[in-house]
Amino acid sequence: MKPILAGLAACLMLTACSSNEEAPAPQAVPVQTITVKRQSIPNVIELPGRVEPVRTAEVRARVTGIVQQRLYEEGTDVRAGQPLFRIDPRELRASYAQTQAALTRARATAANARAVVERYRPLVEENAISGQEYDAALAAAREADANVAQIRAQLESSSLQLGYTTVRAPISGRAGRAQVTEGALVSQGEGTLMTRIEQISPVYVSFAQAASEVLKLRRAITGGQVDLDDNDRVEVRLTFSDGTEYPIPGYIDFLAFSVDQETGTVELRAEFPNPDRLLLPGEFVRAQIYAGQVPDGLVVPQRAVSLTEDGGSVFVVNGEGQATVRPVQLGAMVDGNWIIESGLKPGDKVIVSNLQKIRPGAPVKIANKAAGGKPAAKKPAAKQEAKKPGAKAPAKKKPAAKKKAAPQGRSKGKGKSKE
Repeated sequence: MKPILAGLAACLMLTACSSNEEAPAPQAVPVQTITVKRQSIPNVIELPGRVEPVRTAEVRARVTGIVQQRLYEEGTDVRAGQPLFRIDPRELRASYAQTQAALTRARATAANARAVVERYRPLVEENAISGQEYDAALAAAREADANVAQIRAQLESSSLQLGYTTVRAPISGRAGRAQVTEGALVSQGEGTLMTRIEQISPVYVSFAQAASEVLKLRRAITGGQVDLDDNDRVEVRLTFSDGTEYPIPGYIDFLAFSVDQETGTVELRAEFPNPDRLLLPGEFVRAQIYAGQVPDGLVVPQRAVSLTEDGGSVFVVNGEGQATVRPVQLGAMVDGNWIIESGLKPGDKVIVSNLQKIRPGAPVKIANKAAGGKPAAKKPAAKQEAKKPGAKAPAKKKPAAKKKAAPQGRSKGKGKSKE
């Protein structure tokens, strides 16, 4: 029993000793940083915009009649003067012929009246007829000439009405869907809409800016805080709803000089070339207005910013080597960098790597690569014949000594004793 109690006491003592030990300090996370500094950046204003055609023409009926035929393909480009519809011309053609006949009759009447005047002229000089009769004949001739002119104008009007039975495109552009079909009755009095034509090369993009922001921009330009280009043009770039950028820039061509009383905004408009018909009327886009250059702006890379409901935030290394969260107010994104409107100051060290491993207050270790630095080249491996310390060098073998051959003409012993 005593050995068991002694073992339990030893375990309790070991547990107490381990609990008194302090937890190991967290290791610093290696990170890369950039130092915020002032630099010249584009003054970018982001606004939602809507694409509008440069010209829009509503093709309406100018005569009353029945539509006989549609002469164009819906959604295709048409030329100015190209036939679009044909209206039944038979009734107007009959009216034209009737007017033409009336003109012929009026011309005959006028010719007869002029002949009477010519006959009365010598008679009145000879007092063969009274001057009153001559004046009456002259008035009748003038009335006949006026009647001819009136009917000639009616004939010209009938000719125009007959020509309107072929409905033509008033402008060049893309024709939309037909609003009437064959057999439909169109009216001149109501001006029945038949189709629309829109010019979409180039196109307009309209957007509205708060009057206070426009005033702020004007003051910045006047005070020299924003520098425009040499032509004083304001460049605009577009981004589609899927995030892709329209490759051709446009320029502001209209700025309203009045403020909308309901919204408190000022209308702006930019013109864009549209050779490939990528911009369609009615489409919503995101416009980036490049209103000159700001000489002392701040930017950080896109990967360093975490987007939040209130804007964004970045991790900054404080004086104690810890990561702290800094909320920032974001401007526009230019070339993969966020423009910082507020929240940072020059000299701040913003973390741009290992953001997923960092927590607020965690220690970090700045491990920036040297500019232009290259990894050191590996030295050639030493020969494996390096001597170990204390090892003896192998003895060199000496060349074996050559044995001298005995002379062959010499006897083994000196002369033997003579017998």
